[in-house]
Amino acid sequence: MPSPKAKNAGRRDGSPVLGSSFEFVSLTKPLNRSSSPHLLQRQGSDPNTARLRASESPSRRRGSGSSTGSASGQGPPEEDGIRLNPSLIAISLSSLLAIDLWLSKRLSVCAFEDSSWGSARPLMKLIEISGHGIPWLAGAAYCLYKSDSAAGQEVMLNLLLGLLLDLILVGILKAVVRRRRPSHNQMDMFATFSVDRYSFPSGHATRAAMCGRFLLAHLVLATPLRVLVFLWVGLVGLSRVLLGRHHVTDVLFGFWMGYCQYKLVEILWLSPPALQGLLGHLASF
Repeated sequence: MPSPKAKNAGRRDGSPVLGSSFEFVSLTKPLNRSSSPHLLQRQGSDPNTARLRASESPSRRRGSGSSTGSASGQGPPEEDGIRLNPSLIAISLSSLLAIDLWLSKRLSVCAFEDSSWGSARPLMKLIEISGHGIPWLAGAAYCLYKSDSAAGQEVMLNLLLGLLLDLILVGILKAVVRRRRPSHNQMDMFATFSVDRYSFPSGHATRAAMCGRFLLAHLVLATPLRVLVFLWVGLVGLSRVLLGRHHVTDVLFGFWMGYCQYKLVEILWLSPPALQGLLGHLASF
């Protein structure tokens, strides 16, 4: 059995005595390198120390580092990174717009007198006038006045209402969209109004599609005349692009809108009794 002096001597030199009570090492203080190797061995075999070391695994440290980095503003969260990516729809619309502008400029071969097809510009302007609203309104009103049959008056009256509806809808849509005409367009159009400085949609295209469909549905025409109606509708739309008045999408949308306007006129069609009552009220004034 060791003497008390030996025990005291062992405690004074800093090394534990084998067989004595356990000495606990603080986890918050750095380990003294001059301690006995038995303490190092005992610390490594302690289960509590092993669990603490396991809790400081690389995966947890990486997680805490990423959360700290995101909190300190070093990098955006994953949701923000996804939100910042441009949508596929926006990219598709931008690509279609670029193609529309490029194709419209390439097809404007009659925009100027010195263009590649400048000699055909007078013919294109004549086709432009044939699709203008003023000649169609004047012609429909004249035919309504000169018609002797109730059926003819009914057709001309509904055509006149369709033309007025076309002017209203196209004017509203142009004022809302406010798309500028192509930069290479010359503002030498026939009888323009304030909304005519805007491009979308093409009023000539809407009017040509509606009137062409109306004539084919309500007039008895021979086959050559029906073919001429189809050609006239196509030439009116084509002249808008060749003269540089409109973009391609303006004309295509105008054709679709004109067909929809024809369907609306058919829904709102005035029957012969309604026509007689309307004419009676007009005659009373």
